[in-house]
Amino acid sequence: MSQARDLLIELGTEELPPKALPALSAALHTELANRLRDARFTFTASHAYATPRRLAVIVNGLAERQPAQQVERRGPALTAAYGEDARPTPAALGFARSCGVELSTLETLRTDKGEWLVYRAQQPGRALAELLPEFLRDALAALPVPRRMRWGSGDAEFVRPVHWLVALHGSDVIPLEVFGIRAERFTRGHRFMGEQMLAVPSPADYAVLLETRGKVIADFGARRERVRALVHDAAAACGGRALIDDALLDEVTALVEWPSPIVGSFEAHFLDVPREALIASMQGHQKYFPLQNADGSLQNRFITIANVDSPRPEAIRDGNERVIRPRLSDAAFFWRKDRSQPLAAHLPRLGGMVFERRLGSLLDKSMRVAALAVRLAPSFGADPDLAQRAGELSRCDLLSEMVGEFPELQGTMGAHYAAHDGEAAAVSNALGEFYQPRYAGDAIPASPAGRAIALAEKLDSLVGIFGIGAAPTGDKDPYALRRAALGALRICIEGESALDLVAALDTAAEAYAGKIAAGTAGDVFAFMLERARGYFAERGTRADVVEAVLAVRPVSPLDLARRVAAVESFLVLPQAQGLAAANKRISNLLKKSTRAEIGVVDPTLLVEVAEQRLGAELATLAQTLTGQAATGADYGAWLARLAALREPVDAFFDSVLVVAEDAALRDNRLRLLAQLQGLFLRVADIGLIGSRE
Repeated sequence: MSQARDLLIELGTEELPPKALPALSAALHTELANRLRDARFTFTASHAYATPRRLAVIVNGLAERQPAQQVERRGPALTAAYGEDARPTPAALGFARSCGVELSTLETLRTDKGEWLVYRAQQPGRALAELLPEFLRDALAALPVPRRMRWGSGDAEFVRPVHWLVALHGSDVIPLEVFGIRAERFTRGHRFMGEQMLAVPSPADYAVLLETRGKVIADFGARRERVRALVHDAAAACGGRALIDDALLDEVTALVEWPSPIVGSFEAHFLDVPREALIASMQGHQKYFPLQNADGSLQNRFITIANVDSPRPEAIRDGNERVIRPRLSDAAFFWRKDRSQPLAAHLPRLGGMVFERRLGSLLDKSMRVAALAVRLAPSFGADPDLAQRAGELSRCDLLSEMVGEFPELQGTMGAHYAAHDGEAAAVSNALGEFYQPRYAGDAIPASPAGRAIALAEKLDSLVGIFGIGAAPTGDKDPYALRRAALGALRICIEGESALDLVAALDTAAEAYAGKIAAGTAGDVFAFMLERARGYFAERGTRADVVEAVLAVRPVSPLDLARRVAAVESFLVLPQAQGLAAANKRISNLLKKSTRAEIGVVDPTLLVEVAEQRLGAELATLAQTLTGQAATGADYGAWLARLAALREPVDAFFDSVLVVAEDAALRDNRLRLLAQLQGLFLRVADIGLIGSRE
């Protein structure tokens, strides 16, 4: 039986790109594990390790050999393998030769479709040491490295020069070579604090050995949590709270092997600059963690993570303080210069910036967004004049010095500059929310005017880009239209606006008269409904529920969401499945009807007791519910009332022949069923429930 031991692969390099390190580590782990799994090697678990100078994988309980495999190859049919004189044909002899055996050793495979020659053999499994070199080379070649580099005089290429390689299976070194480096058992500790050559007895000793003697925390996740804890503790010691951005935390973790916090400070007068600019400078330029007070105001302190336990931490602190001052001085300069003229003064200059060559300039787009925001404002309870002003100013901060240095502050700085210029608070607030939601999970705009201009921006982009034939295809979406569509849906649904999306898209398309293809608004609406499927799927809604609602083509995203919620509530009722099945049966019956117009039910033609009862129930409900769904009332209450029809509907189908020989009776029964279906269709086509779970 193949012995199972742990496998360690470590690739030692020069400092790897910090932003790419997590992806490189995950890819190496996945690629190597998949190749072992595909080759039928058994193992119990696997784990990735990554530091600035190493990528490593440990595979636990890995067999040293593949399991033996039963091989079976089918050859020619017996009728083709032997001639009339029973002598073997060239086909039979060739098949035996290809299998490396004598013809006499081949067996016969008998099936109900005939008989064939067959080769069967027990193939022994190959050794891990034999296959691992190829697996590792292929896994390294598959890593997401956008640009590879060469080093030395060889032809090896990787993201960074490789200096050592560890390959252990249990306590044994596996003889393999990659990038001209032969495997050994020696890893390297921290450049300045740890032992430089560490012999690894076995994979189980790897992480502990590196941490205790090498001063390297090899596990990326553990090191990340160490950084987080150190930053929190250092901030608490300063009486503040650290602002920890997850992306920055990953990047800092990828820069250090042995994290050590250093608290620095800067002059308090820099706090006059907007906090967002200070945070962007500290996080983006210097990889610092800013500190804030309990009331949310920034402290004039920061935390940096050093990669060494220095005997003179004050020297590191002083160096970082010297570096941050010029950065903050730049931000202060931009802040002063940008306020020397009103934000609106930038508006004409947008005319020289192209949005899309077929769709005009950024000035054209700003004017379209402003005009559309006026039309959308009432749906959000916003002042149309303020929404128009916010739309006109929405892109002016792109021409500011601050946004030129920190592009991620677009919108945010527009809000600050508008407030400084004395614009209405609703306008400045809306500018700060213009790009929301920026990413999955981001909040939608909080203010009415912000929702109006953010939605106008997204609808304008969707219609314009779709209209010139640049809709997303496959995984290509250069204009981020999928994100725009989802953001627009969220603004309508979570902002509780009963906006008619079809009408809004038509209005947006009118502004592009002569520039976009006819029917664009309809194409965008269909695209947004497709995104709605994803929106509800992420929230755990069953696909068939969404399909049932989409079948009635609601034009308002909020109305769509309310119908979905109503159908979900309806499905917990005991009558739901029976009525869903009945509606499906009704749909099939009506599809087969050749009459284009069913018409009105004639009570005198209801001759069976069950159909008379159902007719009476429908008449009562129709009178009670008249106008309820049309006014957007509680769809859940509507469906709950219709649930009472379960018993009379079952009785109808149990005792009434719908497709009667008498044409008058048949047509009247179809009219009765159409009336029943129509009541449900005021909310959704529940006959589709169960069709796409």
